[in-house]
Amino acid sequence: MTTVLQPGRISPTRKVPAHIERPEYVGKKRPKTGESDVKSPEIIERMRIAGRIAAQALQEVGKHVAPGVTTDELDRIGHEFLLDHDAYPSTLGYRGYPKSLCTSINEVICHGIPDDTVLNDGDIVNVDITAFIGGVHGDTDATFLVGEVDEESRLLVERTEEAMNRAIRAVAPGRQLNVVGRVIEAYAKRFGYGVVRDFTGHGIGTTFHSGLMVPHYDDPSLQVTLLPGMTFTIEPMLTLGTIDYDMWADGWTAVTKDRKRTAQFEHTILVTDSGSEILTAP
Repeated sequence: MTTVLQPGRISPTRKVPAHIERPEYVGKKRPKTGESDVKSPEIIERMRIAGRIAAQALQEVGKHVAPGVTTDELDRIGHEFLLDHDAYPSTLGYRGYPKSLCTSINEVICHGIPDDTVLNDGDIVNVDITAFIGGVHGDTDATFLVGEVDEESRLLVERTEEAMNRAIRAVAPGRQLNVVGRVIEAYAKRFGYGVVRDFTGHGIGTTFHSGLMVPHYDDPSLQVTLLPGMTFTIEPMLTLGTIDYDMWADGWTAVTKDRKRTAQFEHTILVTDSGSEILTAP
């Protein structure tokens, strides 16, 4: 039986060399929001670069997920990979967030802060990493299995990724944005999973969160039509139990109220003339 997670000790803020461009929000209380949902070809090209670096960083961190490793060590690996590619870790300093990626273990829905917590055999851990380079962001995450994981957790992780992939395949110009949530919720319901509602996908580009919201549940009131050139994240969070949550005192870490496990996957995508393109493919 896995134990209920407790906050660990957070290490000092990691440094970023002066030559690496910072997002505008670093050192400020709140970021700027609001940009066109439809991006220019030039911004899209830059987003492909940011997305690829984020994807490669996620792969690199994922290689080091193993029993006995701390989430702070995963943060160090992700931080250094981004710096080595002249990218800034978008989460570092975003609304005061203290680390270069998020690590969400077992019952943590999202935004877990890397610390001295040690990963145990049988855990699952989500790593969420975003690269800022060329004035744009690329945002991606995946849930990794730590050692030998029980069947219920393994299936949750597998099916959460499948839910995301189905939603991405459903994206096409002229369709309603609500198709994303409708596809995810219909698939999740087959297995009795909860679909988290209070944390959503988002528009992204020159801003980390543009203001466009992408629900992962069926919301018929959502009146947004998909257009070529739109960029946003699809990042469903599915739970084995309730979607209700408690927030830790750090103001970031959201844990399921029943402390049952939850998984998440995320890609930044572009609406194309015929469907969609994943910008965060390695």
